[in-house]
Amino acid sequence: MTEKLMTLWTGSGLYNLDLGQGAMILVGLVLLWLAIAKRFEPLLLVPIGFGGILANIPEAGLALSAAEQAAHLAGPEVLERMAAALQLSPSLGEGLEAGRHALSEVLHGDTSPELIRAANDVALDAGFAHGMLYQFYSVAIASGIAPLVIFMGVGAMTDFGPLLANPRTLFLGAAAQFGIFATLLGAVGMSAMGWMDFSLNQAAAIGIIGGADGPTSIYVSSILAPELLGAIAVASYSYMALVPLIQPPIMRALTSKREREIAMSQLRPVSKLEKVVFPLSLLILVVLFLPDAAPLLGMFCFGNLMRECGVVERLSDTAQHALINTVTIFLGLSVGSKLMADRFLAIETLGILALGMVAFAIGTACGILMAKLLNAVSRMPINPLIGSAGVSAVPMAARVSNKVGLESNPHNFLLMHAMGPNVAGVIGSAVAAGVMIKYLG
Repeated sequence: MTEKLMTLWTGSGLYNLDLGQGAMILVGLVLLWLAIAKRFEPLLLVPIGFGGILANIPEAGLALSAAEQAAHLAGPEVLERMAAALQLSPSLGEGLEAGRHALSEVLHGDTSPELIRAANDVALDAGFAHGMLYQFYSVAIASGIAPLVIFMGVGAMTDFGPLLANPRTLFLGAAAQFGIFATLLGAVGMSAMGWMDFSLNQAAAIGIIGGADGPTSIYVSSILAPELLGAIAVASYSYMALVPLIQPPIMRALTSKREREIAMSQLRPVSKLEKVVFPLSLLILVVLFLPDAAPLLGMFCFGNLMRECGVVERLSDTAQHALINTVTIFLGLSVGSKLMADRFLAIETLGILALGMVAFAIGTACGILMAKLLNAVSRMPINPLIGSAGVSAVPMAARVSNKVGLESNPHNFLLMHAMGPNVAGVIGSAVAAGVMIKYLG
């Protein structure tokens, strides 16, 4: 009886819980608190936080592949076969625990997909199975499907009218993407100085945080740096949720009270023909020059075309509601699966969070400065506050521009004007992602 109780105790999660797993479970609870109590991006942070808790339950292996579970639990014979499949030499000559550690390092490293598949096949033949969250990640993110479907839903919810009515705002959205490339250079510089150890691909994936576009960040990091996906996704969505706290001080610092009081004229009506032709023209023009942007921009424009053409209301409604909500659940849980303690609790994570903040701040500042430049060279004034909406946190950034504008002039409603650079930022971040994938993917 005592032996059975000891077996039950040593196999429990509480017995096997280490400090890192406990810390990450607390992180998951904090994310849930931010989503539920503070309403910070609840649609994403609730599944991400819950997925992070599930991923760190000891001995459950919900976020592990069959090979990773076998490396942790299998006997010497299975480990020898896995080592052979991974072309690991020497295999287990240095001891069982050393062999387990070596296998885990190889599985988490830059091993070719063919060798990983071979190791998984060995583990599956030995009776091990992929964890639930691992399978969600494989289907939703590793395949690239979930971010693209969400981009289609975002396109179906987007109105290009403000951008078409004032095309100059396209420059504001483009300028705000400078934060992406500035942060790429910053990450490379930190690695060169020995502060961090980011590869060029990892630096590019971190830089995309500056676009404040969660699906784009996830899509790019899943291609260029899947090992950093958890930290990048959490940083991206956290900063999107913190837009009302991060942007106003930057906006006030870079504008005078007189500039914040600038009243913009009412936007002209935009015809249905313009709204139908624009997504088609945008797609064709961009992808002819940058085919790597076709997946993200193509789904975005397809969703918008369904919205504007007026003949597929049912499809548009599904893309805006049921489909995007369903995919968001699995996307969030899949991102949460990457919040495992052994991968998330590293000094590089702090670097990602810091660089993400810098990227977001630079993007906000560049949008405002571009608006001030346009004011210097054009007769029709632009309120510089709408430049901050060039980061593609739709529609949160536009609401913040409107709120800060109303503080200076209670009769100055900037929301629709700010939606122009806001949707331009979505286009800009997709194009920037295409550039990164083109040269580094």
